[in-house]
Amino acid sequence: MQYIKGKDRSQCTLFPLCLDEIIDPAHDVRFIDLFAESISLPAFAFVAKQSLEGRPAYHPKDLLKLFLYGYLNGIRSSLALEKQCHINIEVRWLMRG
Repeated sequence: MQYIKGKDRSQCTLFPLCLDEIIDPAHDVRFIDLFAESISLPAFAFVAKQSLEGRPAYHPKDLLKLFLYGYLNGIRSSLALEKQCHINIEVRWLMRG
């Protein structure tokens, strides 16, 4: 019996797919991204403290996108959300890689 074989994982391609081509134009993550980018955080009295010490923080809108994705998909744990950032292509697109 013949089976479909996957591609060699170590093989490089000349024109790799970008994340934007992989995600469907009507996917939920595109709505989350559009919604979070359209919100004015200061209008909701959101104050972001900035510090020059240590590692730079993530942008508050990026964290909002991640939390919205988690709530819509039943992921409540921040540890589980971190794991999704590494393994889920949708979240990688949402968080810009």
